[in-house]
Amino acid sequence: MDKRAESVEIRSASKAYGAVRALDDVSLNVGAGEFVSLLGPSGSGKTTLLGILGGFILPSRGTILFGGRDVTWMPPHKRDIGVVFQNYALFPHMSVGENVAFPLRARRLPKASWPDKVRAALAMVGLAGYEERGIAQLSGGQRQRVALARAMIFEPRLILMDEPLSALDKQLRESMQIELRALHRRIGATIIYVTHDQREALTMSDRVAVMKDGRLIQIDAPERLHDHPADSFVASFIGEATMLPVRRVDASSVALGNALLRSARAIPSGDALMLAVHSEKLLIDDGAQDAACNRLTGTVTDIVYQGESLRIFLALADGIALSLRQPSYHQAYSRIPPLGGSLTVTLHPEDTIVVPRAGTELKPCSTERRNQRCRQQPRSAISRFSPSTSSAP
Repeated sequence: MDKRAESVEIRSASKAYGAVRALDDVSLNVGAGEFVSLLGPSGSGKTTLLGILGGFILPSRGTILFGGRDVTWMPPHKRDIGVVFQNYALFPHMSVGENVAFPLRARRLPKASWPDKVRAALAMVGLAGYEERGIAQLSGGQRQRVALARAMIFEPRLILMDEPLSALDKQLRESMQIELRALHRRIGATIIYVTHDQREALTMSDRVAVMKDGRLIQIDAPERLHDHPADSFVASFIGEATMLPVRRVDASSVALGNALLRSARAIPSGDALMLAVHSEKLLIDDGAQDAACNRLTGTVTDIVYQGESLRIFLALADGIALSLRQPSYHQAYSRIPPLGGSLTVTLHPEDTIVVPRAGTELKPCSTERRNQRCRQQPRSAISRFSPSTSSAP
């Protein structure tokens, strides 16, 4: 266990606001030093869960443990955690250095130690020499880094992040994702990160917890979450997938309309099954693919240029629509027929993902089963967190 990090255990946490269940019996273990993202659409309960971890929201029931210590009813300022808010919550009347030093002041640490700690924290986020600048003089990315430095200056073993990159433009956001990933490796702290951006979660996280309607649906490593989704909700939310209803033929094949598709994975039982077709898994058939690949032929209905790639929309003979994505280099255009032309694509059996339809197979499981599943590997409904309530700075 990394001594710089704190393990987190969530046991059957729930939060109700009257008849509304913002969080419903969520259990989750986060290992010391892990980067775990809470991912889900608006209203899924991810920010409510983060608020309970930070002490800003009290659970209706359940237990929260940090390093084995019960902190369920402990106030935020006693949890000794770092928090990075969505709006950064920086003090505009203070300089960069004063903002970063604020947690040291709040903890009444010796003032003589502040300058060295501030310099070290700013250097860690690439802002060495910015101590005297005003907050208004900074770009969005620089403000985000100041918020990070402030959250880390007192060397917390757990850092909570509430969509800190959501206000940045796409290019800066993607750059900061890589920086955060590298920063996590350097500091070694446990990070729990809230986002609704699946690419952001896949890029930075050791594991991703997918939430819906206040429940934890699946938690896994990014690659496995993408390629082994628990149901059609996870499959559609992670990556760019077309969800198509299919009929089970046997343990290794399904019928999509009139086409028989083979899968290298065991086909789930039941009648409500969906085929998750990831656009990047479909390849234009040029005769070089494995003979075992599934093949589908359709009519090109649209070609959309999206910079680094082309998205091609097809209509199969029985009216089923799907899309594939191809890199936009010169030769790619020569392989794509014009609108109205016929195109055959291949889907490898290893990439033929069949899942139960969401809501048909995910019956409420026991707390014990959910705990076992979540231990396999080491918004608030009323209001957002208020900067004034945070003692994490």
